[in-house]
Amino acid sequence: MPIALGYDIGSSSIKCALFDYESGKLITNASYPPDEMEIRSPKPGWAEQDPESWWEHVKTVTKMALSRASTDPQRIMSIGISYQMHGLVLVDKEGKVLRPSIIWCDSRAVEIGNKAFEAIGPQRCLEHLLNSPGNFTASKLRWVKENEPKTYDKIFKAMLPGDYIAYRLTGEISSTISGMSEGMFWDFRKNELSRDVLTTYEIDAAILPTLHPTFSVQGTVTRSAAQELGLKEGIAVSYRAGDQPNNALSLHVLQPGEIAATAGTSGVVYGVIDQVRYDRLSRVNQFAHVNHSNDHIRLGVLLCVNGTGILNSWPRKNAAAGLSYDEMNRQADRVPIGADGLSILPFGNGAERVLENRNIGSRVLGLDFNRHSLAHIVRAAQEGIAFSLKYGVDIMNEMGLNIRVIRAGRSNMFLSPVFRQTFSTVTGAAIELYDTDGAQGAARGAAVGSKACTFEEAFRSFTSLDTIEPREGNRGITLNAYNRWVSHLNRALAE
Repeated sequence: MPIALGYDIGSSSIKCALFDYESGKLITNASYPPDEMEIRSPKPGWAEQDPESWWEHVKTVTKMALSRASTDPQRIMSIGISYQMHGLVLVDKEGKVLRPSIIWCDSRAVEIGNKAFEAIGPQRCLEHLLNSPGNFTASKLRWVKENEPKTYDKIFKAMLPGDYIAYRLTGEISSTISGMSEGMFWDFRKNELSRDVLTTYEIDAAILPTLHPTFSVQGTVTRSAAQELGLKEGIAVSYRAGDQPNNALSLHVLQPGEIAATAGTSGVVYGVIDQVRYDRLSRVNQFAHVNHSNDHIRLGVLLCVNGTGILNSWPRKNAAAGLSYDEMNRQADRVPIGADGLSILPFGNGAERVLENRNIGSRVLGLDFNRHSLAHIVRAAQEGIAFSLKYGVDIMNEMGLNIRVIRAGRSNMFLSPVFRQTFSTVTGAAIELYDTDGAQGAARGAAVGSKACTFEEAFRSFTSLDTIEPREGNRGITLNAYNRWVSHLNRALAE
């Protein structure tokens, strides 16, 4: 029985899954650490993590999964990696990390990206990059060049988080076209590294990794890595993708018109298109999807709300210590739709792309001490997150996606009846829930990348667990709550 191993390198935890090629089923999985990983913020708007801690957690979670499996680890034939997008990892010639990783929710480079958007030209950026340079990896690299020149001078290679884990596994520094596109390094018109970005930011292309196809053997596990992980030497690393393209893969979202969603650390709706399109205000992003090629266009249109998981956990951490998420969800369900006039804007975790890279902070609006309880706050928070995704879905519909069915894993906020029903009713889309996650998607991707099976074979056991339909009887009151929320947002944006 050949096995694929998948890793999901998140900013909250590291996940691992073992996948049986032949049956197409999960063998076991594991996650570590039990509490959320630390995100350091030395200054307002900054967010950093230590890449070495990711590797330490990879070692721990691998051993956890192997100890739970009743199969021989010698049967593991391939490894896939999913990772938090848009981060920056810098190493010197010895492969040592030069500074903490500037991760996805760090907003220090927003202004750098805005200036580059104007310098290159908005229309040229949208036509070639499909986005503004924004607060993505390229802008973060430029920030290091401007603010930490001594560190910049020591750089041998600049990588994405998944590239770093692949390097620790294989000893080889590489990336993918999908990875370069998420970092704003890829020119879709010329199908090469963007000369506009490299020239404007004065970045030498030599510090960027070499490129491999997403589904391909990208290196093999070294002897030293095998010893650290408890694996055998020579396993093929055969798939790598950012967490949102990979989440779409894990939900078998590969073809035009198919839609995936997740609501964990960030809230994301991700749709696949087969034409080069862009939002003229660059409020949603387009990246190369996992199955994109020069002659087979598959682009992922990505809506992201940073302040999702952190808002959902904020009441628990600060007002209801010890209360489980299940109990919070039950409390929210006891409150009527619209939370008795309470609205929360979930934008308190850095600049938001859907708001044109503005950081307006989170806001609690309409709070009445005589009427509202903790349950109202929890409901308003979950509705606010669903409403923010609806706000972005409307932009995606304007681009021609016509969202009617959304696939999601039955995890994180999709465990909440309030959140998932609000999201379905306010968007008018059915939500199909599946038992999958990023680590399972990475394992399936590894099986395909090693050519051990086809996409269809990798998803042979993939079936929906539940479908949430819009409640037409509640649509009017839900839209009223949404319109009130939008009016609060518009006033905040006008300040």
